[in-house]
Amino acid sequence: MKLTLKFNLVLIIVFSGGLAVTALLSWNILQQNAKKEVIERAGLMMESALAVRGYTVSEIRPLLRLQMKKVFVPQSVPAYAATQTFNKLREKHPQYAYKEATLNPSNPRNRAVDWEADIVQVFRNNPDHKEIIGVRTTPTGDSLYLARPMQIKNPGCLTCHSTVEAAPKTLVAAYGDANGFGWKLNEIVGARIVSVPMSVPLQKAREAFETFMGSLVAVFVVIVIILNIMLRYIVIRPIIEMSGIADQVSRGNMNAAEFSERGKDEIGVLAVSFNRMRRSLEKAMIMLEE
Repeated sequence: MKLTLKFNLVLIIVFSGGLAVTALLSWNILQQNAKKEVIERAGLMMESALAVRGYTVSEIRPLLRLQMKKVFVPQSVPAYAATQTFNKLREKHPQYAYKEATLNPSNPRNRAVDWEADIVQVFRNNPDHKEIIGVRTTPTGDSLYLARPMQIKNPGCLTCHSTVEAAPKTLVAAYGDANGFGWKLNEIVGARIVSVPMSVPLQKAREAFETFMGSLVAVFVVIVIILNIMLRYIVIRPIIEMSGIADQVSRGNMNAAEFSERGKDEIGVLAVSFNRMRRSLEKAMIMLEE
């Protein structure tokens, strides 16, 4: 096996091992960063929903108080305002969602489906849990959800949700008397859930990974080419020339040119030693002839 081939095999083995480790670490880091980005988006959406709710309570509801005595106005309900705001967002970004999933809601569209009900039940069983983050598979791909509990801490909420008799008649007329009642103070009745698609961040992470690994392979190829050129001119070619001269001398051709003693590296030291050995051999041959 030639020296160049051995050298390249060692480089390829070392690089392959390093490439595998680098690929594993970089992939995990990019995936984690993508997930962090999605979580940050979900957190921002959640805070936006809470801001809409707060604005509705402090700015909108007081303006509609007199009108609410005649007819129920859903725009005065914080949950309705937040949901409607995000429904507008979904017109252009349908994969994003916000829902105040409730076990027993007044508005049927807020009723928790199976997986949402499971999240609500986790909060009910573990009141200390303030947030749940998970990933679920949807027809459009993986989606990350961020959920926070809906706990009745304001006694004012019980005005509409304690009993049918205590609820405003306009509310009962709008939604009926079958749902949305029986809530209790400090009870967890639902969960605010934000869903954010993971496809775009994951695709960006995949593209960044492919670009990084492709660049790494390209750099390796360039390095191998440069090293092979250097090996050829610094090591292989001088050894081939020295081998040719040694072959001629071994066949009795003492007129073969001496090897050039250039440089003070290992090849240069070998050339000096080779030429010294050759001259010693010539002197020995002359002494034998005499």
